[in-house]
Amino acid sequence: MTDSRYALIIANDRYADQGLKKLKAPAQDAAALERVLHDPQIGDFEVEVVHNASADLMRRRIQGFFNDRRRADTLLLHFSCHGLKSESGELYFAASDTEPPLLAATAVPSQFVRGCMSATRAGRSVLFLDCCYGGAFSRGSASVRASGEVNVLESFAKDEPASGRGWAVITASDSMEYSFEGNELAENSAPRPSVFTHAVVEGLETGEADLDADGNVSLDDLYEYVYRHVREQNPHQTPKKAAELQGELHLAHSRRPGIKIVAIPSPPSLRAAMNSDEFLTRRGAVTELCTRLRRPEVPVAEGARQHLAEVAQNEVQPLADQAADALREIRLAPSPDHLDFGRVPRGSHAPKRSVTMHGPPLARHCVAQPKQPWLRVDPTRSGLEVHVDTAATGRLSGDILLKGVADESVIHVEAEVTPADEDGPTRGEPDALNDSPTPKPRPRDKQRTVVIEPPHIPSQPKEPPRPPADQERTDRKTSSRRAPALAGAALALAVTALAMLIMTIQRGVVAVVARADAGPSGNVENNIHEQGALTPLIVCLITGAAALAVGAFARHDLGTRREHYTRQAASGTHTLTSVAKGLAIPALILAVLADIAYLVGSGQW
Repeated sequence: MTDSRYALIIANDRYADQGLKKLKAPAQDAAALERVLHDPQIGDFEVEVVHNASADLMRRRIQGFFNDRRRADTLLLHFSCHGLKSESGELYFAASDTEPPLLAATAVPSQFVRGCMSATRAGRSVLFLDCCYGGAFSRGSASVRASGEVNVLESFAKDEPASGRGWAVITASDSMEYSFEGNELAENSAPRPSVFTHAVVEGLETGEADLDADGNVSLDDLYEYVYRHVREQNPHQTPKKAAELQGELHLAHSRRPGIKIVAIPSPPSLRAAMNSDEFLTRRGAVTELCTRLRRPEVPVAEGARQHLAEVAQNEVQPLADQAADALREIRLAPSPDHLDFGRVPRGSHAPKRSVTMHGPPLARHCVAQPKQPWLRVDPTRSGLEVHVDTAATGRLSGDILLKGVADESVIHVEAEVTPADEDGPTRGEPDALNDSPTPKPRPRDKQRTVVIEPPHIPSQPKEPPRPPADQERTDRKTSSRRAPALAGAALALAVTALAMLIMTIQRGVVAVVARADAGPSGNVENNIHEQGALTPLIVCLITGAAALAVGAFARHDLGTRREHYTRQAASGTHTLTSVAKGLAIPALILAVLADIAYLVGSGQW
């Protein structure tokens, strides 16, 4: 992360107005968020924390935060405070000196924050809102009696920042509701515990928010992680996101190990064999690479995979096809790829199903990412084990995304959790429970994505086998440089023909001018002989014809002995012969016309 990154955390938990409840979470959440954002190994942000500030100070710090920025800057603004709604429906952020009857004068309006985001020159701005909307007022407070909802995202998304600047808003909840009965807060408006910032901190600090295991926590990764975490802790609270970004925004580095493999390169002798001019030698090297691809040592296999990928792109067709066939063997192949748990009683031991990963060890090395919170995955020696949470009734349908070194695959999972008093699995449906009790899975916020890898077996890489002596003798009989060499010679001849034509024209012009200066006594034929114009003309005819002949022979050799040439050699041969042909044909045509003009006009001049 080479851009400049700045974060401003505003946390207000104490309020002068007795009607506003004191919040417990903001101070601790602000300290934890500051720690992970400032950590060079995680967020690498320059962080400023504003705690229990007045409305005037909040406005000053917010505007100063967005001012004087550059296009390469990334800004993150986090609110942890009460969110208030005016009678007109405008969203306000409560300051320490906020008076609910005087929101416009003593609180910070969302319109002000939105304006600062729109005016900044920073390339990307991110806003996190962890505001307590419901239960903002203590019992007996009649300062504000508002009911209904206001869409928090619409307060920020309706005015987009200037063109070319990216922005994103993530809220802990998308609605704010007040419900009062007289001067008393209604029972259904009890304060909800704030889990949003805790989820953000935990996802960044543990690396669990790196859902795609690419080593970075993107904004999308973090939102998906926070969404699941918050919904698990409080089903009545739904985080929301609105964004207008080009490309991915990486908020932090991940500390969680991913699928990345440090490859062991192919031995020098094997690479030398792949660079040989002899087809059979290269074929033997490709065969050895295919063997290394199936080795139990994953780093060795990964090195072979990378080398085979180059072969599939750059080698002649037979060897490229052999490499492509080997690479298809390491595609993810889960079996089965569809799991139906049938009917499962609610609250029963978590049922499980086993999935076998087929193929060589490199094909079984992958990351399993459950896409739904009721799914859990555990690695096994043969693949993975899938568990279903039976806490809630209903029809469940979800996916487990598998990401390997070369491709992705999906395991679809279905189950129906029935009330506990209903019978177990119906006839004809899979048995949802195992004979032996299974421990209840750990909370989903602690285990989302797992790395499935075969056991590592260290061993020394083998050297590629040397080709037999008779094979080496056979290889020496052919050369894969003939066609490119002939094509180069054809181009040289074509350039020579063009140069001779230019020389002929120059000398012919001099001869004609001398004839005109001499008057009636002049003779153009004598002048041409004196200037030596015929010699380059003859050379032009010979070299032009030779260029066409040599180029044709090069293309013929390429077509009849294609297995001896790499794709680069074939492409180079076609390019050189095409250029030679394009130069030689016009040169020959002009040379023939000049010869005809000399034969016809010399007697008359």
